[in-house]
Amino acid sequence: MKTKLLALSFALSCAFGGNAIAMTQVEYKAEKDRVSGEYKAAKDKCGSLKDNAKDVCMSEAKGADKVATAQAESTYKPTARNTEKVAMAKADALYDTAREKCDDLSGNAKDVCVKDAKAAHIKGKSDAKVSKVSATTGSANSERATDAKNEATNDQRQALYKAANERCDALTGAPKDACQADAKTKFGTK
Repeated sequence: MKTKLLALSFALSCAFGGNAIAMTQVEYKAEKDRVSGEYKAAKDKCGSLKDNAKDVCMSEAKGADKVATAQAESTYKPTARNTEKVAMAKADALYDTAREKCDDLSGNAKDVCVKDAKAAHIKGKSDAKVSKVSATTGSANSERATDAKNEATNDQRQALYKAANERCDALTGAPKDACQADAKTKFGTK
């Protein structure tokens, strides 16, 4: 029995050990220098592009830099807040790049693209907030976690509704009315 308990303890410490091991200050500085070098190289690759392709490339480079910087900080100082910052940086990077890609479109297609990007952004940010709240323990926090989940679900539903409603704007008459009614039903808005 002691052997099984010892093996279980070892397995759990290995499973959670990766998050608990912080990097040293020297490793952190080296990681920041590596991230900076990667950003400069990615930025240089964008130099040969033109118009919106260049904007998309630059957005991807900036996003990758922000995410890598946040990940380095989270590894250097592992806290729930820094883990949330990584998730937020990822959501922001994806949103910024998606918005740039929308610039190649026009009219309703562009509007739908922007609303879809916004919905994905809201989902990423609200999921990050829920994860942070859920990472804290205690009976008082279980209520906070439930509230955060409910708020996140509501925010996501509203964003998805706006995107679905934007798709309906391309229609007219009865099909548009049916589309809007379907969106209201699907996303539970009033």
